[in-house]
Amino acid sequence: MATTDFIAAIELSSSKISGIAGKKNSDGSIQVLAYAREDASSFIHKGVIYNIDKTAQALTSITNKLENQLNNSIAKVYVGIGGQSLRTVKNAVSRTLDEEGIISQELVDSICDENLEVPLADMSVLPQEYKIDNTLQADPVGVAGQHITGQFLNIVARASLKKNLEHSFEQAKVEIADLLIAPIALANAVLTENEMRSGCALVDFGADTTTISVYKNNILRYLSVLPLGGNTITRDITSLQMEEQDAEKLKLQYGNALYEEEEESETPAVCALEDGRAIELATLNNIIGARSEEILANVWNQLQLSGYEDKLFSGVVFTGGGANLKNIEEAFRKQSKIEKVKTMRFVHDTVHGFSDVLTKDGMQNTLLGLLAAGNENCCLQEVQPILEKPNDPNDTQTVIGFDTGKDTVKEVPKKPEPSKPTSGTKTGTGTKKPGNTKPKPNRFWGLFDKIQEEILGDGEKM
Repeated sequence: MATTDFIAAIELSSSKISGIAGKKNSDGSIQVLAYAREDASSFIHKGVIYNIDKTAQALTSITNKLENQLNNSIAKVYVGIGGQSLRTVKNAVSRTLDEEGIISQELVDSICDENLEVPLADMSVLPQEYKIDNTLQADPVGVAGQHITGQFLNIVARASLKKNLEHSFEQAKVEIADLLIAPIALANAVLTENEMRSGCALVDFGADTTTISVYKNNILRYLSVLPLGGNTITRDITSLQMEEQDAEKLKLQYGNALYEEEEESETPAVCALEDGRAIELATLNNIIGARSEEILANVWNQLQLSGYEDKLFSGVVFTGGGANLKNIEEAFRKQSKIEKVKTMRFVHDTVHGFSDVLTKDGMQNTLLGLLAAGNENCCLQEVQPILEKPNDPNDTQTVIGFDTGKDTVKEVPKKPEPSKPTSGTKTGTGTKKPGNTKPKPNRFWGLFDKIQEEILGDGEKM
């Protein structure tokens, strides 16, 4: 049976492109109806698309797979934008009134417009707070004051990040319902309102990037993306003369960010490779520990640059595939002296369906966050109601069609009514027209002519 009500979302990351379709249940849970993925390591690096043709092919493949599972067509999808070069830039715009008065919506709009004039590429604006005299207000309209300062957090990225993404979807002929900031969708999916309000840092360990988002008083205060991730550790392991695929398996099975060899053991612990070689775990984890320490040191440095390192009362939350590395939480505690560190391996909403691929390892959290952020039906609806009425054969009829999620209206010629025998009708001037004198084929046409006579005629009885 075809599914006609669903939300579709696509995430483009450095390791894969994932697509999902589902719907939100009345109890707040999410029902996943379709899922598909394609490898993206050869054409997406650090979250940036480098080969538009290959990306478009992957998007087409994912869309087809989702449509086959849904048994219906997809009109549009929600898309997350993230990756290297995504960052936040603070800006403040002030106004001083001649005398104390009520802050109007027009004044606030002019402050917002001036912020948009900042010469930054591909900017998305998140209003922070408005300082009226010496008081911070989230909604300043209607507040009395003389001096107002709008504090903004502008999310910016280099121009190619958004441009290449849009070109890829255009070439794949997939309409974008909305471009969502992926780290924000992720934060809404894994952080609680209490954590955002009291102060929290979300660290997403991806394949090629690590994204740091800082929240305070339910507002995003800082965002930065590091060009380091889980694949960085994997590539370091290949220095032991092995392929990346084998290095990834070793990292997942034996990796430890704080490895300590047992002193009582007489022989060093080793791990066996498929080619028959044996590698000491200490050698392997020295490589893993060194790179992990570097990544975590950069994360701590970003938290210090944010200025909120001592205001994170809810601590630090890890997520993403890289957060599965053993002892990574303890390694960060030693690095930063922050005690409240935990890992969120799944979103806080209940998710039904596809539990075999939507595993609780943190790797699908952003995709589920994008699905949860969508609010419009993404199903392609094909409905063509036609309203016909007896009229002039040269008239046109209106056909309303839904083909890409947007209503389209076109005029098509109307089929002429079959000719009807008449015995003589009156025109608007009341004169009779000669015609066939045969009786009417049924009572309907007699009634119709009588009504027409009374409306259009001069009142003369037949």
